[in-house]
Amino acid sequence: MKLHAAEAGGIFPTCNLVEIDFSMASSNKAIVGDPAPDFSLPDGDGKQWHLSDQRGKVVVLLFYPGDETPICTRQMCSVRDNWGDYVATGAEVVGISSDSVESHRKFAEHHQLPLRLLSDVDGSVSQLYGARSLIPGKVARSVFVIDAKGIVRHADIRPLGLFRPKDDETIRMIREAQS
Repeated sequence: MKLHAAEAGGIFPTCNLVEIDFSMASSNKAIVGDPAPDFSLPDGDGKQWHLSDQRGKVVVLLFYPGDETPICTRQMCSVRDNWGDYVATGAEVVGISSDSVESHRKFAEHHQLPLRLLSDVDGSVSQLYGARSLIPGKVARSVFVIDAKGIVRHADIRPLGLFRPKDDETIRMIREAQS
């Protein structure tokens, strides 16, 4: 279902060109308890990272809308500031957005980010996981925790990502996936 602002009965009275897609088909969404969809993406150094290569350890996928944006920068810097807690879990933690490899490299350098940032330029992986924003063409701020056997154990998709996930909650989900 798509809702055009002009048809929204005044919900958006000053904006008549907005179109919001509420369809977010469940067939394109990673489901808790199901095997995680496999994928491969380039990181900030241009090296391919494969989810299937991570079997045997917990993996955290942190989808975020964009490099150098206010909320995303705070989110990734919070991960950086809590990196010791993430490392202590032994999980592989990666960030994913539709920004380019070069953008990720600069973003990571600028903020001294220790985690690998993966480039999903065409949005295929965010689509595969259902990590799509209500804003057309944007990635939803999302967290997926995948256990050592490749099963999705936690999914938090925020189609309007105004609030970032809390690191302590993500770390708790990692520990739960390990037990």
